Amino acid sequence: MAGIIVGIVAIPLAIAFGIASGVGPTEGLVTAIIAGFLISFLGGTKVQIGGPTGAFIVIIYGIIQQHGLSGLMIATIMAGIMLIAMGALRLGTIIKFVPYPVIVGFTGGIALTIFSTQMNDFFGLGIADVPADFLHKWWCYFQHTGDINWWSFGIAMMSLLIIIFTPKLSSKVPGSLVAIIVATLAVWLLADVAGIEGAKSISTIGDLYTLPQGMPAPTLPALNLKEGETILGVVQALFPAAFTIAILGAIESLLSAMVVDGVIGDKHDSNTELIGQGIANVVVPFFGGIPATGAIARTMTNINNGGRTPVAGIVHAVVLLLVLLLLGSLVGMIPMPCLAAVLVMVAYNMSGWKTFVSLAKNPKSDFAVLITTFVLTVVFDLTIAIEIGLLMAVVLFLKRTTEAVSIKVFQKEIDPNAETDVQLHEEEKLNIPEGTEVYEIDGPYFFGIANKFDDLMHSLGDKPKVRIIRMRKVPFIDSTGIHNLESLCHQSKREGIQLVLSGVKDNVKNTLKKAGFNNVLSDEFICSNINEALNKAAELCK
Repeated sequence: MAGIIVGIVAIPLAIAFGIASGVGPTEGLVTAIIAGFLISFLGGTKVQIGGPTGAFIVIIYGIIQQHGLSGLMIATIMAGIMLIAMGALRLGTIIKFVPYPVIVGFTGGIALTIFSTQMNDFFGLGIADVPADFLHKWWCYFQHTGDINWWSFGIAMMSLLIIIFTPKLSSKVPGSLVAIIVATLAVWLLADVAGIEGAKSISTIGDLYTLPQGMPAPTLPALNLKEGETILGVVQALFPAAFTIAILGAIESLLSAMVVDGVIGDKHDSNTELIGQGIANVVVPFFGGIPATGAIARTMTNINNGGRTPVAGIVHAVVLLLVLLLLGSLVGMIPMPCLAAVLVMVAYNMSGWKTFVSLAKNPKSDFAVLITTFVLTVVFDLTIAIEIGLLMAVVLFLKRTTEAVSIKVFQKEIDPNAETDVQLHEEEKLNIPEGTEVYEIDGPYFFGIANKFDDLMHSLGDKPKVRIIRMRKVPFIDSTGIHNLESLCHQSKREGIQLVLSGVKDNVKNTLKKAGFNNVLSDEFICSNINEALNKAAELCK
């Protein structure tokens, strides 16, 4: 039963996503059928429902505009191969580390873009060639405000109200499906039965698209290469778009899987899920389909109706197949303003405006990442937004990590009772031999802290006989940190200062050994604890 219900819910969404992406209703249904089956059958989540989603609309539309349908086919296959590779290399867990502000930013940007693309059909403006650019698109709408088709607008508003209020009457009945049935009947009665001229002006799916009876036959991509263009050149040009599809698909499916785990108390296999998603995206394009991923709304519908096994997802695919085979003519009667209302609601649910408001109260740096990602998604494209958003997030992370690393300087004594939150009640303090300085690093010794350490030593301006670097709280060291230590050793030798390391963890010691650091500083000057290091310093200062 869960599979039947989620299949019914998926009908209007699959059709709407296909049309909004710049292909057609058949392509949306085919994607939901094939990808829905493969993701449920091969994925790492028991209840995941796969198919086309709103997140892909923007990127798909852009690919078609630039490279045509064959370009979309190649990009989707490339994205599928990337997903399979990510799963095979066990990178499923890494995807989960994409910062939350980045996800919210580009999801909100996608939502606004989807909303913008639907205004032509929502108001029945009849603009044949809507600009792809966000600002030009809205300027075009503004110029055509006098062309509003009030019949189309009325159908769109009625559909939107039905979608909003149906869940308040029954949570089991999908509002989008009710809206489509009511709107289709209303337009048919007004236009064909009553013969009202205004109602006849409302465009339907059948007016714009030809709906084949049955599943399309598999085909190979038609590579219409331009003069001087090569297959390798096409692949290179499509790589950024394919990478974006793969990342979006991975993030959306794994986020959905994580939410599901919390609801049903299960644990998904993220790598198997990526492989299943990848196979689906490799197969779907050969049937004319578009990129697909796990859809959280349809997955939650599946769970809420009792779905607990992959069988529900397979049944959902069968239901959609029957719709394509038997009800193609009825699908053609669906009014375009109604589909626009469905997508406006999808955009609203995607927008996460409440999250925007809550994140505005968080650190300004996080909100800056969110806003930047959002604006870049809307004004430019998703690929740039993800790249810049991730870059900003990484830079901020490194800045915060660097600020969190502390460097202490001891010149006379070390108080054991100040070393921990637990009072040791040791009255005797550790005396530092005259001519010795102790530096303690608390945190990773990486490129972000190396210069900070240098600046601190130069600011002191003195030249002790022994310089102890206490590293008991250094969890790891990178190449820059090693280089910094080597430079410090060489500089100290030139100045007649002996460097001593104290409390080096085993993993850090192994890293230093592999890098050949023992050729710069012999093992006798790498001490296991501070007491040993202070004794060594006392010997050297005699």
